[in-house]
Amino acid sequence: MKVKEKILPPTTTRWRKTAIFFMAVVIGLGLFMAKESRVISYMSDNPQACVNCHVMTPMYNSWMHSSHREYANCNDCHVPHNNVFNKYYFKAKDGLYHASVFTARMEPDVIEMKEASQEVVQNNCIRCHVQQVTQTKYDSYIDDHRENRTGRQCWSCHVNVPHGTVHGLSTIKYNVAPLPTDQQELVIPKWMQEQIEQED
Repeated sequence: MKVKEKILPPTTTRWRKTAIFFMAVVIGLGLFMAKESRVISYMSDNPQACVNCHVMTPMYNSWMHSSHREYANCNDCHVPHNNVFNKYYFKAKDGLYHASVFTARMEPDVIEMKEASQEVVQNNCIRCHVQQVTQTKYDSYIDDHRENRTGRQCWSCHVNVPHGTVHGLSTIKYNVAPLPTDQQELVIPKWMQEQIEQED
């Protein structure tokens, strides 16, 4: 029996055309949603992919003004690096959760990491800063460093790294995305573009 015959109703029924129509609608809507949500961009390590979701703009902008910008992108901190399969599985699982919350307009004013994300970020802090975590010289002037260096979360002390102190979506005035997210055309007014070209 062919696959087509298993999926579609028999040719003798009138439901075949209806089934083909609805399958085409579902596939078309799926492709349209994939294009609009820029699904392929999430496979990359480009931090601007995170700004496809507008609620991530404050996090992106605060990271852009941090010391981590030169050395780490979003994926360096927020996805596991123990193997490539786990990395993309975690990205997909976390991304689907974020997309469903954002689509339903249920995002909180202050975005906080879930337990699984906290574990990933903690492991990545230690992965990049293992020398600082194991330095014995800190024992002399940081209280309980030896006992607590792996037993507490790094951001319990380094609370401003890399996203600063302001975390609420409504607390950052004029929080503009780094790229025009809803348009492909030039955003400079025509009269200004002509004047720029004249000066060149």
